Amino acid sequence: MKKLISYCGLLLLSACSLIPKPELNVTKAEINPVSQTMRALQAKPGPKYPIPVAVYSFRDQTGQYKPQQNVSSFSTAVTQGATSMLIQTLLESKWFTPVEREGLQNLLTERKISKKQPLKSKDAKVPLLTNARLLLEGGIISYETNISTGGAGVEYYGIGASEMYREDQVTIYLRAVDVHTGKVMMSVSTTKRVFSQEMRAGLIRFTSLNRLAEAEIGFTTNEPVQFCVLQAIELAVAEIIEKGIELGYWNQDDSSVKG
Repeated sequence: MKKLISYCGLLLLSACSLIPKPELNVTKAEINPVSQTMRALQAKPGPKYPIPVAVYSFRDQTGQYKPQQNVSSFSTAVTQGATSMLIQTLLESKWFTPVEREGLQNLLTERKISKKQPLKSKDAKVPLLTNARLLLEGGIISYETNISTGGAGVEYYGIGASEMYREDQVTIYLRAVDVHTGKVMMSVSTTKRVFSQEMRAGLIRFTSLNRLAEAEIGFTTNEPVQFCVLQAIELAVAEIIEKGIELGYWNQDDSSVKG
């Protein structure tokens, strides 16, 4: 029996050593990788002149909180920083020039301070704000949990292993509005699945009448929701650009195409 207990202990320790664990407080900050959607968009010819565009708000419209068992959670299910994600995506696409509107009050306050300060030159003036040609609106309209679940497992003589997965779904809506006429020029909706997976293996064995040996190992993988939201936003921006080209609202710069 002692040999069996020792064997179980060695099995548990060796299995735990195979599971990758991040060391505490030594990980380095990383730049978020560029997605395939953004790479494909940047590889295409851009416009001759980027389009000034304003984004006042692109927020979570679901009002959902993170689902937790037997616990009241006030953490939202999706990110509240979708506006920043959208503005960064517009900049990286090279098709648009975002103008500051989310923090407009802060910008106006700083401009007032600049006007009150003495200027070195009488001709020096605070320039006018850039006008936007387009207004982008929308938000995160849906976050559905447990779109699909499943798993598989096997157990024999106290030794077993199992695998489970779960898929959630996030949906965003984005529309482009002509500032001069107020006409909704186009609108798109994109969806991204959020994948979670759990794998475990365990051993339960009575070593004697009153002694029970138990060992268990496992790991879980959860796809970050904010990256899923970002991918859905990037796809929506790429679709807006493609639709605008098809409808003749803007054209690609043919001179940028390499022969």
